[in-house]
Amino acid sequence: MCVEATPPPPGRLTRRGILAGAAALAGTVAAAGTAAAVAPPGLSATGAAGRASGAGRGGDLVVDGGTLLDPATGEVTEDAVLVITGGVVSAAGRRGSVTVPSGVPVLAAHGQWVLPGLVDAHIHLSTAAEARDAVRKGATSIRSGSTSFYQDIAVREMARRAPTLAPRVKAAGVFVTPDLGDSVLADPDLTDLALLKDGVRSAEALRRVVEVNLERGADVVKTRVNERAGLPEQDPLAQVYSYEQLAEIVAAARRGGKGVLCHSYSEKGCHDAVTAGIRSLEHGAFVGERTLHEMRRRGTYFTPTLAAIAGMIDSPDPILAERGRTYLPVLKQAVLAAHELGVPLAAGTDSSGGNVRPIGREVELMREAGLSAIDAIRTATTGAARLLGLERTVGRLVRGFAGDVILVDRDPLADVTVLKQPVRVVRAGIAV
Repeated sequence: MCVEATPPPPGRLTRRGILAGAAALAGTVAAAGTAAAVAPPGLSATGAAGRASGAGRGGDLVVDGGTLLDPATGEVTEDAVLVITGGVVSAAGRRGSVTVPSGVPVLAAHGQWVLPGLVDAHIHLSTAAEARDAVRKGATSIRSGSTSFYQDIAVREMARRAPTLAPRVKAAGVFVTPDLGDSVLADPDLTDLALLKDGVRSAEALRRVVEVNLERGADVVKTRVNERAGLPEQDPLAQVYSYEQLAEIVAAARRGGKGVLCHSYSEKGCHDAVTAGIRSLEHGAFVGERTLHEMRRRGTYFTPTLAAIAGMIDSPDPILAERGRTYLPVLKQAVLAAHELGVPLAAGTDSSGGNVRPIGREVELMREAGLSAIDAIRTATTGAARLLGLERTVGRLVRGFAGDVILVDRDPLADVTVLKQPVRVVRAGIAV
């Protein structure tokens, strides 16, 4: 699991350079996308992608006639009308209770269910193509699980300029890990760490990686306590950072006002990470009851990335396939135990390397773990939105929230698998 190495961009990489490059990329790709735009089925001819003005401004759109689901309350509204103005929901409700503005593009949703865009709380987006793919598969907001060369920060800035090209991003920057590998080339301020005999382990080195990430504009900090499950030569139960080292990372992140997500597998590793003060536990296949109780007490989130573990089962490598078969049922039990205890859950696919899994697959596996359909949906809407600090703008379709929408052709409360293949996606009021 977790981020694969990708080649570094040329030249000195600074926050200013990242933002400038992202803005240029957004403008170039947006222009190309606009030139090739065609109206998706059901969208009125008055606007192929919703009506928008200015780079980064959301569109104006009416989603008409669908069945609207509010994940927060579980309320279902039939024959609903949703009005999006400037990329933000301005009205939503049953037909007749909502005033529809004239001259605004209309997306017909009759016979379909209307839900807020989904949130992938653990994904690695390193290219513009991956960012577009994530949106098309329903993930309109994401939290990065790190990238090798700050690509997630650039994707975040591209999304602000051209929202149909990328999901809303909470970026993690470079992984805080003992062996940075080629990521020492991501910034000249990291290159001295290549000289460290034991890697990034000292308190000074740990603080330095966190500080450089925050200087470059990271929204969150990503670290690990165990080795990777997705590499056959590594032992996912081997611990790479101690409680004290994890506490150093958390303290450095907090000084910058940021939280920490932590890659983990073993029970001791999970417990050390949680008690060190991380914001969310990632993977966590062998998390134990004592740690789950501590997570509930602290409000620590659990992002199990079930889809990534399930994906190993089909690996041609026998070690990875066996890990998938062994870990998945254990992880499902941990997810159900966490949910029953009241530990907050967030859906994340851990997609990387060009293989963007639909976030609906994670919802499907949450349901298989024993959550109700509405609770499984919440892990990719209201629950994940809270983890990202977006609970007032993402995860619902009510006034003041983002105009990010997915349409599906069946009742997701009866069959959550429908979320794996949205029939239409709207990002910031613009049909993708």
